[in-house]
Amino acid sequence: MKKTLPIAAALLVAGTTALALISPASGAEVSSPPPKAAKQVRPTPPTRLPTAPGTPPLTVAGAKGGELRGAPGVNPPLGAEGDFLIGPDYAPAPELNVVPGVPQGTVRQFTMNSKDSKFFNPGIARDEFGRVDPNNPKTLIVETHPIDYQRTITVYVPAQYVPGTAAPFMVTHDGPAMGRVDQTVPHILDNLIAQRRVPALIVVMVANGGGDAQGHERGLEYDTMSGKYAEFIQAEVLPLVEKTYQVTLTKDPEGRATMGSSSGASAALIMAWYHPEWYRRVISYSGTFVNQQWPFNPETPGGAWDFHATLIPQSPRKPIRLWLEVGDRDNYNPNVMRDGMHDWVEANNRMATVLKAKGYHYQYVFALNAGHGDRAVKSQTLPHAIEWVWRGYPIQGEKGKVR
Repeated sequence: MKKTLPIAAALLVAGTTALALISPASGAEVSSPPPKAAKQVRPTPPTRLPTAPGTPPLTVAGAKGGELRGAPGVNPPLGAEGDFLIGPDYAPAPELNVVPGVPQGTVRQFTMNSKDSKFFNPGIARDEFGRVDPNNPKTLIVETHPIDYQRTITVYVPAQYVPGTAAPFMVTHDGPAMGRVDQTVPHILDNLIAQRRVPALIVVMVANGGGDAQGHERGLEYDTMSGKYAEFIQAEVLPLVEKTYQVTLTKDPEGRATMGSSSGASAALIMAWYHPEWYRRVISYSGTFVNQQWPFNPETPGGAWDFHATLIPQSPRKPIRLWLEVGDRDNYNPNVMRDGMHDWVEANNRMATVLKAKGYHYQYVFALNAGHGDRAVKSQTLPHAIEWVWRGYPIQGEKGKVR
């Protein structure tokens, strides 16, 4: 089933999915639910200092007088690489707004059914969070059951797209509803493309298969350390995008990017790491570079923690360009595992350190006064992150010019 929606309506529909999980249908009769056990409140993550051991030396964006705080609305320089500090106060980027006179792209949607997939059919779900395996503290014992599910694919096509030409594109995870700021990606790109700050990108926003973490379909798709999810996108999603909307997506890996938040961020890097012949540009917010993989794989026993523990340090440098962010109050050991591999801040600090040591092109942002996938941080930095990660790619209409 496919839908053609105006941009605002499409984004509203996509954002409503998450709201449906917590709100009864309009007009539905609501009865008193049976009593449930009190939900365990997750402790607030501690604030990790930007001067703590293990944090790479940070350059403060917009600092005045040597203060360890950035100026509101100021991001690291676009031409700079390395490690930066922003916050604690933030200002939304002007590129989030609809600007009169700027050509607006189209946003359209279609639905994929798990029964049609050769990669993730059936899906999985769990009833309860798993328990630590007494024989292996690096993994959980999780009871799962098969499920059927649907996922919505939301596609942004810029007004400047020329039919028949091979367009650069970006795959984003969790669809357009991974946070309200991320629903503004079409507006951001309308502005950046019109200002010739990025090429005329198509964006393919892929919803996950449901749930989160170990034992759920989203965790299986995003946290598995293999090329399987990238292969699913390549074999099943992208051909449908091209066929449904009569567009051509470039096969040049330099013209392909991935972006996500939390486990969607680790999925973005996993796609590029296992298939650099397909993807070479990655944007990561609060990347889950921790031990979240399930089922256990002895080849990568630490899950995505192995990126900075072994894989990146022990492998030749791959042609991947990365923009990464973490908040000082990001996730910290949010489940029963006590394996020393569940501190999001430590994981991202370690990522920046090994990326620098191996000579990668990267920009790392440590955000003060910021939580996991922080909305205020995204509001300020998302246009910057998109523009930064696409530097070096030719801009259509600027012959021979590379930014």
